[in-house]
Amino acid sequence: MKNKVLVSLLLMAGGGLFSSCKEFLDYQPQGTLSSENIKSADNADALVTAAYASLGNGEMIGPIASMWVYGSVRSDDAYKGGGGVSDLEDINFYEQHNLTQPQQGGGFYHPYTWENYYKAISRANVAIRSISNLTESSFALKTTRLAELRFLRGHAHFMLKMLFKYVPYIDETLTNDQILATSNRKYTNDQLWDKIAEDFQYAVTNLPASQSQVGRANKLSAAAYLAKLRLYQAYEQDETHKVVSINKTKLQQVVDLTQQVISSGKYNLQSDFAENFLPEYDNGVESVFAVQYSINDGTTLGRLNFEDGLNYPHGAPQYGCCGFHQPSQNLANAFGTDANGLPKFDTFNDAVIDFKTATVDPRVDHTIGIDGHPYKYNSASPFSNSWVRDPGVYGFYQTMKSQQLATSSSYKKQGPFMGVSKNIDIIRYSDVLLWQAEAYIELGQQALALPLINKIRARAAASTGRTKKADGTDPSKYLIKPYDSANWTQAYARKALQFERRLEFATESPRFFDLVRWGIAAETLNAYITKEKTRRSHLSGAKFTAGRDEYLPIPQREITFTKGLYQQNPGF
Repeated sequence: MKNKVLVSLLLMAGGGLFSSCKEFLDYQPQGTLSSENIKSADNADALVTAAYASLGNGEMIGPIASMWVYGSVRSDDAYKGGGGVSDLEDINFYEQHNLTQPQQGGGFYHPYTWENYYKAISRANVAIRSISNLTESSFALKTTRLAELRFLRGHAHFMLKMLFKYVPYIDETLTNDQILATSNRKYTNDQLWDKIAEDFQYAVTNLPASQSQVGRANKLSAAAYLAKLRLYQAYEQDETHKVVSINKTKLQQVVDLTQQVISSGKYNLQSDFAENFLPEYDNGVESVFAVQYSINDGTTLGRLNFEDGLNYPHGAPQYGCCGFHQPSQNLANAFGTDANGLPKFDTFNDAVIDFKTATVDPRVDHTIGIDGHPYKYNSASPFSNSWVRDPGVYGFYQTMKSQQLATSSSYKKQGPFMGVSKNIDIIRYSDVLLWQAEAYIELGQQALALPLINKIRARAAASTGRTKKADGTDPSKYLIKPYDSANWTQAYARKALQFERRLEFATESPRFFDLVRWGIAAETLNAYITKEKTRRSHLSGAKFTAGRDEYLPIPQREITFTKGLYQQNPGF
């Protein structure tokens, strides 16, 4: 059972060890393990568990596991939602782009996210220092656990870099004084990628192909993460975040690393797309690496994900809060298909889709709550427009993937907020397939990408069993077909890949970061805003500025504390 694997150990990971430079230097954890009191292999393992725990220690106002605020709302996938633009206005600032500032309001969101990731890095470093002092004879798993810790540290640094671009790289060798003297510009953009890659490469080299406890990183999850890093690194940016070249050597590394994962036979696509979003399939064949959560684990509340807890239908009596993260009209339109069952690349957003008459990709009913369609696979309680909190501002669509039914054994309500024990997948096997496809396309080997993309589409076509209405009929007119090899040029394949990633991971957060990686964020998002502001007046003043809005600003409080050592990102 899930509460008997790694997550059963996560509860000892209480206080943070690194909230910012100042808190890191001042903090003395109470009742927790440290390098000073490690005496046994069990205690060493407990420090590793604490490092794993930190991946799920985000908050609603400082998320680190769910990126819906930073990757979905900042893209063309979703609106902020909630009770108007002033309700959690920091998220509205991100959605508008031009309102984002280094220190927002009370420092909510990106300053707290920065802080929470550095707590995770600190935990990994404490554990690495402690375990490095043990002998192999006293701790047989020493090398494996060090590799896991470096994987976890790599993940935290990767996420920080994806969000902020230039961040201080902190490892276990640094003293407190050296941490204070470490600039976020010590390394160039490319050098920082390579520093983070060293941790993943160490994990690839030293981790076993499988672990006895699910939830732990293994050689293949490390190879997949290193492939992701090399794919991001391949799109080389200048100082204003413009993609100036695509590094083919890095792309080939992506192909080689993803092939290790694919050829292993360890992972596969879930047979039904729905299974990625239901707790009973946690740690299934498609989950390459995930943040682990638990419920009914002997604690008062359980170890639950509350980062997505604002996003339930506000008007539904079983929930009552809070209506955030509403899919955009643009996203809804993107699920429409043409007479051949393919996306309408250039015309999908010309008109508002009519779900009663249009043909659509089945993934729409796994992603978006639509009036009269089953909500979260519950045909007895279809979604209703009356459940939407502020349709006059944000329209009638509702997010679904990260939400669970109130009857789910994974669900718990705490006050007005909802938490679930459903894992958050950091890497899915569908990611791995599409990363390889993308690398092939940019290498000019697009024919090799075709079967990879079509495998994803075939799974989508077969994922209609759980979305049916109470009378057994489909709520939408499903029509999805594979791409044909005719006219499969590099340019067409690139469009297909980019569209496929959007549909496969819609509202899961990769969208914004994909647009930045591809170098098309400004053109895509300003076109989106231009059209969307005719539908949603809250976007009337929104504007994405190239060279500024690709990354979040460095939190001002960190710049202030380091007396200007940290350099702010351009435009802020």
